[in-house]
Amino acid sequence: MFFIDTSRNGKPVYNAIVNQSLDNYLVNDLRLPGHGLILYVNNPSVIIGVHQNAYAEVNFPYLKEKGIQLVRRTSGGGAVYHDYGNFIFENIVIGNDEHFGEYDYFAKPILDALHAMGATDAKMHGRNDIVIDGKKFSGMTMFKVGDSFAAGGTLMFDLDMDTASKVLTPEKDKLESKGVKSVNKRITNIKSYLDEPYRSMDPVQFKDELLKHIFKVDKLSDIKTYKLTDHDWDIIDSRLKDKYDTDAWNYGKNPGFTNYVSKHFDIGTIAFNFSLKDEKISAIKIYGDFITGGDVGLIEKALLGVKFEKSALVEALSKVDLKNNLGNIEPEPLVDLLLS
Repeated sequence: MFFIDTSRNGKPVYNAIVNQSLDNYLVNDLRLPGHGLILYVNNPSVIIGVHQNAYAEVNFPYLKEKGIQLVRRTSGGGAVYHDYGNFIFENIVIGNDEHFGEYDYFAKPILDALHAMGATDAKMHGRNDIVIDGKKFSGMTMFKVGDSFAAGGTLMFDLDMDTASKVLTPEKDKLESKGVKSVNKRITNIKSYLDEPYRSMDPVQFKDELLKHIFKVDKLSDIKTYKLTDHDWDIIDSRLKDKYDTDAWNYGKNPGFTNYVSKHFDIGTIAFNFSLKDEKISAIKIYGDFITGGDVGLIEKALLGVKFEKSALVEALSKVDLKNNLGNIEPEPLVDLLLS
C-alpha cells in the first residue's frame, strides 16, 4: 500500500466539492497500479450519497444560514456532516477487485491504528459502520468501475456534534429501526477514547500519527507516496467545472411526484417517489442510502407503466436483477412498501 498526497502547492485542500471528486479521478483516470490510500479533511459540509434525495436529508435553512456546503459523492451510503474535526480515508485499488465489498478488510488498518492509540474497544458493526461503546464514529462506502474501486469512510475525531444534529434530518423510520430517538445518540467522537498524548492532539497532529500507525513507520517521510501533479489538478479542475461543482449534481432535482414512501431494510433505506395515472405508475424515482455497483434506473424503468397492484408489481420486479442493481432484497417487501 502507498499514500496519495492530495495537497496542492504544498497546502492541504479543504474544499469538500474538490475532495469528494478525487476518488472518481483516481479510479477512472489516473489509475495508479496497486493499492493507494488518501486521507483528507473537509471544510464544514454535508455529504450525501449518490442515490439520495437532498431535499429529504438536509435542513436547508440551517445549511444556508451557517454557510455549509452540500456535496454529493460518487458512491452510495447516507448523509453525513463533515468539518475540520473529521477525517475521510479512501483506499484506491486499481486492477484487482478481489476485496470489493469487504468492509472488514479496509477497516482493519484503521482499527489496528486506533487500538494501538488506546481505543481498544473500537470494532466493526453491521454492514459498514465502525463503532465504540455502541456508538458510530465511522461509516464506510464503496464504488466500483470495472476491476478497480474506491473503498473508504469517515473518521470522527472531534466533530461538532451540535451542528451535525441540526443540519441532518434523517428519515424517522431509519432511526426507529435502530431503536433510538435521535441522531445524537447514534454517533460519537473517537478522541475521548484515545490514550495520551493522542487525546490531546489537534486534528493535524492526529492525522500525522494516524498515517504513521497505518503504514507502521516512525516518520511520514518513510511512507511511499505519490503526490498529485499540476497535470492531475488540471484534469480534476475540468471535471469540477463539468459536473462535480454544479448544482445539478450536488443538489439534484426534487421530482415532486405525488407519492413518497420510505423504509429501512437490511441493505439500507429505500424510498420511492412516484405518481399514478389510470391506476398505473406514470413516473418513479428511487432514493436511498443503499450501496450498489449496478444501475437503479433499470428498476425504475421496469416499474414504469405497471398496474398498481401487488401481482403486477411483483412480476415486474422479478424480471429485473434486484441483487446486482439495488441489493440483496426480494420483490415482495419492495412491493409492500410501494403499496403502503
